[in-house]
Amino acid sequence: MENLDVISCQIIAASGGAKSSYIEAIELAKQNDFDGANERIKEGDQVYQQGHAAHAKLIQMSAQGKLEIPLLLMHAEDQMMNCETMKIFAQEMIYLLKQNFDLKNKIEKGV
Repeated sequence: MENLDVISCQIIAASGGAKSSYIEAIELAKQNDFDGANERIKEGDQVYQQGHAAHAKLIQMSAQGKLEIPLLLMHAEDQMMNCETMKIFAQEMIYLLKQNFDLKNKIEKGV
């Protein structure tokens, strides 16, 4: 089984990368690039899956009674949960920004 610190760092790196993609998605949506925003969400999901796979290793270690909880692991878990929250936030922001742009276009067209 891999070193616990290595697994923790894999989770932290994947969560950070995914979170960055989700933030980029919001920025693209603010520029009315909703296709680009949705693509960044998908990219973030792919990166997040790497962290999820590393997390599954920890669950296996826990089931085998081989898991102690060091500070780095707590940080990794925190980053993973934070990333999940950021994805939800990004998806909601994209939805709201799209609604805003659509409404603005209707108003400008006099519809």
